[in-house]
Amino acid sequence: MRGRFNLLLVLFLSVLFISSCTYKRNPTEVVVWQLADPGVINPVTAADAVAYEIDNNVFQPLLNFDYRTLKLVPILADSLPQVRADSAGHMYITYELRKEAKWDNGTPITAKDVEFTFKAACNPGVNDAPLKTTLDLLSDLILYPDNPRKITFVFKARYNLAVETTGTNTCVLPEYAYDPKKYMEGFTFKQMLNDTALAHDPKMMAFANDFNSEKYQRDTTGVNGSGAYQFVEWTTGQRVVLRKKRGWWGDALAGTNCFFEAYPDKIVYQVVNDQTTALVSLKAGNLDVMKAIKPQDFTDLSKSDKFTANFNTLTPLMFAYTYLGINMKEPKLADVHTRQALAHLVDVKRIIQDVYYGYGQQVTGGISPMDSLDYNSDIKPYEYNLDSAKALLAAAGWTASEGDGILYKVIDGKKTPFTIDFLVNQGADVRKKVALIFKEEARKVGIDVNIVVKEFNVFQGLLKKHEFDMYTSGWVFQPGQQDFKQVFYSTSALDEGSNHEGFGDATSDALIDSMRVELDVKKRAGMEKRLQVIMHDRCGYIFLLAPKALIAISKKFSNAYASSNNPFFWEAGFKAAGEK
Repeated sequence: MRGRFNLLLVLFLSVLFISSCTYKRNPTEVVVWQLADPGVINPVTAADAVAYEIDNNVFQPLLNFDYRTLKLVPILADSLPQVRADSAGHMYITYELRKEAKWDNGTPITAKDVEFTFKAACNPGVNDAPLKTTLDLLSDLILYPDNPRKITFVFKARYNLAVETTGTNTCVLPEYAYDPKKYMEGFTFKQMLNDTALAHDPKMMAFANDFNSEKYQRDTTGVNGSGAYQFVEWTTGQRVVLRKKRGWWGDALAGTNCFFEAYPDKIVYQVVNDQTTALVSLKAGNLDVMKAIKPQDFTDLSKSDKFTANFNTLTPLMFAYTYLGINMKEPKLADVHTRQALAHLVDVKRIIQDVYYGYGQQVTGGISPMDSLDYNSDIKPYEYNLDSAKALLAAAGWTASEGDGILYKVIDGKKTPFTIDFLVNQGADVRKKVALIFKEEARKVGIDVNIVVKEFNVFQGLLKKHEFDMYTSGWVFQPGQQDFKQVFYSTSALDEGSNHEGFGDATSDALIDSMRVELDVKKRAGMEKRLQVIMHDRCGYIFLLAPKALIAISKKFSNAYASSNNPFFWEAGFKAAGEK
């Protein structure tokens, strides 16, 4: 999956939304089951996994992680960048673009387009808060008049993810298409970073209003990228359709890496509204690819000779983890002993076996267990133990005094019952099962859990506004090192950041800041392990497991392999069986 997964970590979606599946099939198309509509089709403002997957085929970054090798490979760049640092600690990341790279109008992709994309991302009025937080260490861009394909990113300090920030963080947009009125032309990138007055500049706001508008978010006439596919249809609640471009510039580089494999004439992202309906469509051949299959259904499918005659079933371990999130700012949950007590109510082994059917591995922190250097395997997970939970609740001041079995505590002078609103997104059956198990265990110690099911967009909005007690979700990320600022930094709990739990203080923030500028991978690994200990002890997250991606892909395609990198396959690379 292209950029930002290192840096902001993309929200992992379980089984979600629904719609009927009545699309006329084309023999040269791939129909992929999607869990929901994308929020937008724009790589700068995108903030959900569905959008990123679609963007991956419409737009291109400078670099990306190859689905086969999980290694960083050049896409718009002609090679991996040159990296150097000066005596003052500044870093310089220099790229040269491929001479073959062209926009749909035939003009070359230049460093000016790269500059424009990053200026757009830094525009104070553009709706891309998650992306902006990843660019705070950039200080300037250098263009070269004698070489329009060369660009250097300047960082004001060392940054361990400087290459990923510039290479995979976002896809490049054509300046001519996204700023036809040239609102941004007279401003430098350095101004965008440093001039706070630009937040009120009429040209800046005019550009932002245009860029945030439907034309550049979901209109087929406005969405324009350098990828192999053109966005041609979006029927809300049903499908998004991409069509292969004729004479795409990347066809000449076929075989360079997976991102230059683009074979189907069409890719259809089909939204279905029910897991049972989706499986029926899959078995009938109306869907070609399905992921996030319910573990029980996946187990049954894998045992069906009829199904396996037509589909391959694949289970790569994901660069991802699932968790229970606790609102640390909610007065009932502000005491660390209370949160630790809740952790002792979570039977992770039972969840893995009974809910995930064994398709997962228990984790104790926000790092993939596949990352043996950074993952802290010395952390002992909270043991499922009702007695430990009761003792911690008592230490936090919770008592049973009303004869109804519910715990109470005086908070801000008011006797408060221990009730928890547990937020679950609609259609996420796996998440709901996890919530029901937690509800069952919580009741045993005097906590009343109310499971609140909300449509996914409402669910996301409540998380951003911190209007919840607990919820369950997950994060998907790229291979390699991570930047934890977007999710775990204290200021990321504000506005549109992704720190929904309100985790973080001066100590953890300082550690995250130090990790970001540490280039020695072993030293940084030690810092990451310390952060995992802090997170475990403060218990804003109750970490559950790294799941396996449960995927079915039709056998009518060749070159259809599974990957640990989201979205766990490269659908543009699918060939009709027997095709060379």
